[in-house]
Amino acid sequence: MLLYTLLEVAANAAQDLGQGFTMREIWEASGFIARSVIVILAIMLIACTYVALERLIAFNRARSQSMKLAAEVVAPLQQGDITTALSLARDDRFKAAYLGSLLKAGLAEVEERFDPHAIQNGERAVGKSIVEEQGKLRRGMAILATTGSTAPFVGLFGTTFGVINAFQGMATAGSGLASVSKGIAEALITTGVGIGVAVVGVWFFNYFNGRIEKVTDEMTASEADFMDWAYKLLHDREEAQKKAGK
Repeated sequence: MLLYTLLEVAANAAQDLGQGFTMREIWEASGFIARSVIVILAIMLIACTYVALERLIAFNRARSQSMKLAAEVVAPLQQGDITTALSLARDDRFKAAYLGSLLKAGLAEVEERFDPHAIQNGERAVGKSIVEEQGKLRRGMAILATTGSTAPFVGLFGTTFGVINAFQGMATAGSGLASVSKGIAEALITTGVGIGVAVVGVWFFNYFNGRIEKVTDEMTASEADFMDWAYKLLHDREEAQKKAGK
């Protein structure tokens, strides 16, 4: 539907070049190269739309599950119940949560041996988990970036051949607007569609890039909270052991 709209706009712009020059007539008058360019741009647009929908669902699911996990895991963490907190982080209900990945990595290091060395290992594990989660969040972003940066040039490739067809029309039919209108219309179609597809790709890329930065900030804050909790719990346990020794 979006590609059809782009084609319709470009065709309407091209109608000024000749009476009754509809989108269908432009397509039928276009050469093999121009048609191939339109097909490639259509594939790029479909790929961008698919990635955008998949990423939107993935982001919303990850955020929703992370918020639910945070609400449930706060009580065990406050009580120092590492086993229960780790069990919640590993629950299949939260397998898409980026918070779950951080907690699983950190809590697994401190579950068996809770000391400064284990906390340092937990910090490294959480940092590694953040990098892995960032990689998951960026899935498909290369497709959006590639579309946004190359679609105009793909359209210009078709434009070049449209201009060539216009000059060929002049060579065979002589000068005049009628002899070059089909070639010019062909060039306008590929240029317009290429720019339109690029705009869609750039919009999607910028939107999801912003969401990735927001999630990264949340994970960084969660890492800091985890380390504060770990060192506080260690301090409380050491103080309790000292009092018990007396």
